[in-house]
Amino acid sequence: MFEPRDAPYPELKKTHTMAHTGRPWTDYKPPPAAPVWAAIEGLGRYYILVAALDLDIFDTLQRLGPSTVECVAAELDVPINHLRSLLDAVVALDLLDQFTDIYELNDTAERYLVSNGPATMAELIAVAPGPHENWTRLADTVRNGRPGSPIEDDPTAFYVPLVEGTFTTMFRCATRADLKIRYSAMRSPRILDLGAGGAPWGIALLNGCPEGTAVINDLPGVIEVADRKTTEHGVADRCEFRPGDFHTVEIEPESYDIVVLGHVCRTEGEAGAQHLIERAFAALKPEGRLILADYFTDIERKFNPHAVIMGATMMASTEKGFCFTHQQFSDWLRTTGFGALRLIEPIGFQQSFVATKPR
Repeated sequence: MFEPRDAPYPELKKTHTMAHTGRPWTDYKPPPAAPVWAAIEGLGRYYILVAALDLDIFDTLQRLGPSTVECVAAELDVPINHLRSLLDAVVALDLLDQFTDIYELNDTAERYLVSNGPATMAELIAVAPGPHENWTRLADTVRNGRPGSPIEDDPTAFYVPLVEGTFTTMFRCATRADLKIRYSAMRSPRILDLGAGGAPWGIALLNGCPEGTAVINDLPGVIEVADRKTTEHGVADRCEFRPGDFHTVEIEPESYDIVVLGHVCRTEGEAGAQHLIERAFAALKPEGRLILADYFTDIERKFNPHAVIMGATMMASTEKGFCFTHQQFSDWLRTTGFGALRLIEPIGFQQSFVATKPR
């Protein structure tokens, strides 16, 4: 004779019926507080890294090799206990290793945080969030629709350290883009780099095309960084430096094989970004290509947190800046007349549209 068995977890079933909860029975637990703590700790995590760079900890450990806190403190002339607390915090961020009170660089620090690392971000970190004080007034920026101290008030003061800090990352991206789009197969392209900063794209393109020439544009004061970087990379003799606002600077129509808009569209708002795309289209020869590099959000603006946070960064410190979706850029490019759109990602978090002007 069949005898029914007790249901598993009867104590849960008694308290988790639809009569009690209004929904089918299920185990229940509250959501974790981890996302809240991650946001709270984010401020401290950032300034721990900023302090470590300011104190020259990574370059010091590169020079000394694995060391005790006493050795590092003597080298930096700082109190031992305070330095130990900072070093332990950097270890907690997975940016240093520590074994039996010996501190040393890990692979991440060697690549990104020492000043001569192959992909160093050491100069970028302090300037990447924009003016730090703007973050403390973010609620007022949202209320007013404008930051209290936008970077447009003194663009040279902000952009010079920014373009110097971003150069290594952007240059890696531009160089590796050749693996995707083979610009080096072009014999003697004429290149226009609008809002070039330190000209990482222009330099990479000229390195790949020894007979190419480039017009390098940025604001007076900022363009001097491009002048210096192109000289350091041995391509300045093939560059014309054209200072001015990229919305109004003179551009010859249908004269360029490649136009670069490298991380400039997001500062300009929707109308400004579309205007730059239109200027690029007019400047290109038939079958010329636009390379538009930026941080693009997905259509729902939630699956690429890096780009979403970058959009908030732009909102916090610029008059018109936001990040836009892949779909928006795709629509703007096609509406302007571009065809054969491609989206490439030469290195992580660095995507670029490549769009061709029809014959």
